Amino acid sequence: MPVLPELVPMLDRVAQARAHMPGASTPVAERRAFIHRGMDQRVKAVALPMPPVTCADHEVPVEGGTITVRVYRPDLAGVLPGHVYVHGGGWWLGELHHRDAVCARLAADAQCAVVSVAHRLAPEHRFPVPVHDCRDALRWVAANAGRLGVDAARLSIGGDSSGANLAAATALMARDQGGPALVAQVLEIPALDLTLKQPSVNEPAEAALLTRDDLAADIERYCDPEDRTDPYASPLLAGDLSGLPPALIMTAEFDILRDDGAAYGRRLTEAGVPAEVVQWDGHVHGSHEMTAILESARRWQAHVAGFLTRV
Repeated sequence: MPVLPELVPMLDRVAQARAHMPGASTPVAERRAFIHRGMDQRVKAVALPMPPVTCADHEVPVEGGTITVRVYRPDLAGVLPGHVYVHGGGWWLGELHHRDAVCARLAADAQCAVVSVAHRLAPEHRFPVPVHDCRDALRWVAANAGRLGVDAARLSIGGDSSGANLAAATALMARDQGGPALVAQVLEIPALDLTLKQPSVNEPAEAALLTRDDLAADIERYCDPEDRTDPYASPLLAGDLSGLPPALIMTAEFDILRDDGAAYGRRLTEAGVPAEVVQWDGHVHGSHEMTAILESARRWQAHVAGFLTRV
């Protein structure tokens, strides 16, 4: 099917905005600030408001400093399952508030505590720092489950785009490094092969919010060439995927990362790990957040919540 018609005006605006994007010679901090302003505007325009949940920020110690995590809880008493969420943004963009609506909706619909991780960003903090931050955040949640009102035996992890890359890598680390145990992983529009070898990476990008050139530049900021086959950088290239938690993998039809998710689902299944791969036709990279304009984005998010309530 073609790109969803509701997305066409937004894609046109994105194409126009690219013409005014600061060039590569602009300092990273300035480029990041410019793009974050656009992200702020887009979230307000295309995402439904946050449902009523409580939010609290916590500082988590990591090697060389601290990071912030934001905990969203529905208005429910008692101990809840915990879901650690990692935002996307090409490893170099994104702030906690950009995913407030997504995380709050997930907390309300899945009746769980969602812990959103503000990992340190590339290129100031390159691989493996961001994935170590996510690992340490997961360990912190498990260690502080009592005061967070979270069931340490019912932890899951997820994220979107580069955040899904970090979530998948963190699940691998948890398996390899003695926990914490995870009951599920949710990988939305995931980047899982940083060598850019999956066929869809080379598809035409006329309808894309993410082009091959964008992705290559993101990877360059994040990861040295010799590290891109490391399984914690490219989970799809891990030699052994057995023993990982059940996975829900959500892909978009018009997304150059579509084949990353599909291939990971196949490999998980071959390794004996339950994996559900759902391709959302007509969607582009990132359109799952556009709940104010897309009924199917609302169904996408409801599907994620339903999966988490069943694990």
